[in-house]
Amino acid sequence: MSDFPSINSLLKGPGGAKKPAQKTAKGEESAEEKFEQKMKTLDIKAREELAGAAAASASLPFIDLSKFPISSEALSAIPEKTARDKKIICFYFSPEDARLACVEPGDEIKELVYQFGERHHVAARLYLISQHSFDSVLKLYTNLPQIKPISKDINITDEELEKFKANVTDFRDLKTLFENVSITDILTLMVASALKVNSSDIHVEAEENGIAVRYRIDGVLHDVAVLPKEQWKRFVSRIKLLAALKINITDKPQDGRVTLRLSSGTLDVRVSTMPTTWGESVVMRILHSSQKGVTFDELGLLGSAYDKLKREMERPNGMIITTGPTGSGKTTTMYAIMRALNKPGVKIITLEDPVEIKMEGINQSQVDPGRDYTFAKGLRSLLRQDPDICMVGEIRDLETADIAIQAALTGHLMLSTVHTNDASGAVPRFLSMGVKPFLLAPAINSVIGQRLVRRVCPSCMEEDKLDNEKMARAAEILGSLPPGKKTKIDLKNLQFYRGRGCAGCSGLGYKGRIGIYEIFTMNKELEQTILGAQVSEYVIKELAVKSGMVTMAQDGLLKALQKITSVEEVFRVTE
Repeated sequence: MSDFPSINSLLKGPGGAKKPAQKTAKGEESAEEKFEQKMKTLDIKAREELAGAAAASASLPFIDLSKFPISSEALSAIPEKTARDKKIICFYFSPEDARLACVEPGDEIKELVYQFGERHHVAARLYLISQHSFDSVLKLYTNLPQIKPISKDINITDEELEKFKANVTDFRDLKTLFENVSITDILTLMVASALKVNSSDIHVEAEENGIAVRYRIDGVLHDVAVLPKEQWKRFVSRIKLLAALKINITDKPQDGRVTLRLSSGTLDVRVSTMPTTWGESVVMRILHSSQKGVTFDELGLLGSAYDKLKREMERPNGMIITTGPTGSGKTTTMYAIMRALNKPGVKIITLEDPVEIKMEGINQSQVDPGRDYTFAKGLRSLLRQDPDICMVGEIRDLETADIAIQAALTGHLMLSTVHTNDASGAVPRFLSMGVKPFLLAPAINSVIGQRLVRRVCPSCMEEDKLDNEKMARAAEILGSLPPGKKTKIDLKNLQFYRGRGCAGCSGLGYKGRIGIYEIFTMNKELEQTILGAQVSEYVIKELAVKSGMVTMAQDGLLKALQKITSVEEVFRVTE
């Protein structure tokens, strides 16, 4: 504190008076008690006069605020807690200047006033007031409106989730729940119930006679409920408002995002709307951006497939390409590879559309074609950031492919994805883009083809009695395995399993998903084929199988023999 005199010091005389530890004599009042008694005998006018005298001694203007009109804008400029702790308030506030008043000036108050002026870009001036004035102004804080922060997020509490867990044993129970909630709560219920049944996407579609609600669970769409048609406009308006989309535009597709705030963290929901015959179709994809990473075992990369991939991951340069249709788990595999490579001394940068899982220690950048920030332009900038490992969400055109291949040939490990049906289709896909064969052959380390199959529910697992045609087909596929893989398989007595359906799997017979893979690595024979005049998907696959590649169908049937998935699932995704 500075040497400014206070009202207390003026009352106590020169130098003030310190509170003694005890009374000077039995029955005799201390100096502090005498001061308190003296203050009680003073009327308000006398206290104001003393405060004015203290202000004059401190060379500060004095003001009596007990009857001064103070606007809510001025009062709220200083939070109530700060006002109480520092005994300072703002009683006038304009775009050019501000006037603050305190009970006891000092160095800390002077600094506070200076910072106030700097923060608000105004000329701040300090006044002195009495304790009585301060107390009367402090009461005005109770009249200030309580402004709640505006949030466009969906807040779901643990209590709500527990309530849904108790009421929802099967996703088919949701229809009754949807019919008994308001539009305001229906979105929260829709998302919370989707989390309960581990749905990745929520589809809300306008139809002629109602609104169809469907959940994608483990990659398969299931009808959940049909809502009344009259709720459609209000529901779409609410989801558009939350996702920051234009409510009045109904004839063009729009994309936005909503954040789910759970007690355990946050989740992003990607919202897409598209006009259809009976109204807009809304799809909400739940992005588990903060989820823990899955291991290669959990992905389903086992045995020789994992050994091949591990060797290629340890190389300092080259390309590891993952192939498969949308929703086949390519991005999850890329993240698992990056998580394994994310070590001290390694710089990893990604270009994604969108960033689905946020990872510590990795620089992740989201492309935005609307602002001319494409994969190709982003990749050029990325390489100037001196990365060791690069991940490009998808290679879609020749420009991106050329830059990625050049990066792989000049000392970078490049991870990316290509949309093809299987691993052998990646090379013809690159060549069809216009990539030069003599650059592609040395750049590729390995290509991964993958699909996701549903796991058989362990609670209701039973033997699957296949018909003769399916059993013969399964035996034929397993019979073409590499010699080292089929030694322990009795092709005449194959036994597979399926899920009967129970409460634990919502009657589906499946719970969770796992990947089935095929991986081939580049060798001299494949390189020579790529450099040749005729390169087809069939030739590449034939050479990869000859080199010991286990196909996706074979990998899937091996997992079916291990009671992980069913033959029906393997055939569904591979044939």
